[in-house]
Amino acid sequence: MEKAAIVILAGNESHSDYGRLANALEAAKEFAENDDDELELIFDGAGTQWIPELEDEESDYHELYQAVRDDAAVCDFCSGAFGIEDAVADSGLVTLDEYDGHPSIRSLVDDDYEIITF
Repeated sequence: MEKAAIVILAGNESHSDYGRLANALEAAKEFAENDDDELELIFDGAGTQWIPELEDEESDYHELYQAVRDDAAVCDFCSGAFGIEDAVADSGLVTLDEYDGHPSIRSLVDDDYEIITF
């Protein structure tokens, strides 16, 4: 059994950011497809900006996102800082605020998760 926390920090401003998103979602999907693995997919920092696009059925990445959506969560503080708190609320995704409004990376490390950032 593997435990992975994939953290998407890349925003959506450049072609390379889209590549990071695609690679993060593909990696998350690989873990999600293995019933023995545990996955945490976290949209943090500028990565929170992806939520409105990924929730849109017309997005090129919507289907891939749907494959891992059940394992996804969003940084509470950053969704506000990047002005997408309404889109996150509409999505119904879990928001994380364990440490000063942010996800607790330390608790993931303490729970033996491998932290992978994109």
